[in-house]
Amino acid sequence: MRVNRILTVTALFAVATTVLAATNPFRAQPGFGDIGREWGSTSAVYTTPEGNVWVAERCGENTCVGHEDLDNIFLFDAEGNLLKSFGAGLIVWPHGIHVDNDGNVWVTDARGHENRGHQVHKFSADGELLMSLGKAGVAGDGTDEFDQPSDVLVAPNGSIFVVDGHGAAGNNRVMKFDSDGDFIKTWGSTGKEDGEFRDPHALAMDSTGRLFVGDRANNRVQIFTQDGEHLETWSQFGRPSGLFIDHNDILYAADSESNTTWGFNRGYLRGIYIGSAFDGFVMYHIPDPNQDPDNASTTAAEGVAVDRDGNIYGAEVGPQQIVKYSRRR
Repeated sequence: MRVNRILTVTALFAVATTVLAATNPFRAQPGFGDIGREWGSTSAVYTTPEGNVWVAERCGENTCVGHEDLDNIFLFDAEGNLLKSFGAGLIVWPHGIHVDNDGNVWVTDARGHENRGHQVHKFSADGELLMSLGKAGVAGDGTDEFDQPSDVLVAPNGSIFVVDGHGAAGNNRVMKFDSDGDFIKTWGSTGKEDGEFRDPHALAMDSTGRLFVGDRANNRVQIFTQDGEHLETWSQFGRPSGLFIDHNDILYAADSESNTTWGFNRGYLRGIYIGSAFDGFVMYHIPDPNQDPDNASTTAAEGVAVDRDGNIYGAEVGPQQIVKYSRRR
C-alpha cells in the first residue's frame, strides 16, 4: 500500500507540474550578456535594487585555474550591457553570489588550488577585496575553515550565513558569522532528518527573516530561524540548486538535476519552480528545455535571481550561459 501511495503521489505531482508548465507565463531569452569572449559555466547570478545583474562565471571553461588573467565577476544592466568586471586571479571556482544591502558583492569559491579557494570573498561594487572568510587553499571543518562553500547570504542586520560542503559527503552545515566575519555558530550534519543536510547548496531569506536552505541531495528546502531552529521542510520545489526570494516574498527554486539517469528525485521535472515563500504553494514551473530522463548532464538553471521588474535570470552550468526569462505580453 505504501508503494502504491508513493506512486500515486508522484503521478499526481507529474500531472500538476504539466499543468503548471502549460500555463508558464515566461519566455526565454538565451545568451544574456556579452563579456567579450566565450562564457564559461556559471551557477552564480544576483540582482540589485537598481535593476542590474551580477554574474560570476568560470573563465570560459568550468574552472579559472590556468586563466588567472581573466575577470570572472561581471555587472550588467537589465539589457545585458556590460558595466564593469573584476576578479582576475582571485577565484578558482566561483559558485555562489550575493549582494548585500550596502551593494557589496559576496562570492563563494567552492574549490581549491594551491593558495586559492575554499573561501568566501566580500568585494566592493568596484571590485576592491574587503574581506575573506576561510583559509586560502585549505579545505577543513574548523570554525575558521570551509570545504567547498556553496553559497553565502548577508542578513539585513549584517549577519553572514554560509552553506558549507558542496557534495553530499561534504561538511553539510550552515555557518553564521557577525558582520566583521567573526564566527558565531554552526548547525547541521550529514543526514536526512530535519536540521541535517546532504549538499546544502543555496540560501535565501524572506521578509520575516526566515532562512531558506536548498538541501539539494535531500531534494528539499529547509527553513530555519537565524539561530538555526528548524521551522519547516518543503519538497514541492524540486531538487533545489539555487534559491531566490523577491520583494513580494515569492520563492524561486532552480532544479537542474531532477529526473536524470543519476536517479535524482524521480517524478519531478527540471526547471524553475515559482511559489509563495509564506505557504509554499507552487504557482508556476518554467520547464527545462531538455526533459529527457536519459540525459545525465546538468541542464538549464542552477542559479536563479529576479530583478525589480520581475524578470528571471537563470545561471547555467552545462550550457554555459545566462538565460533571461520575461513575462509574455
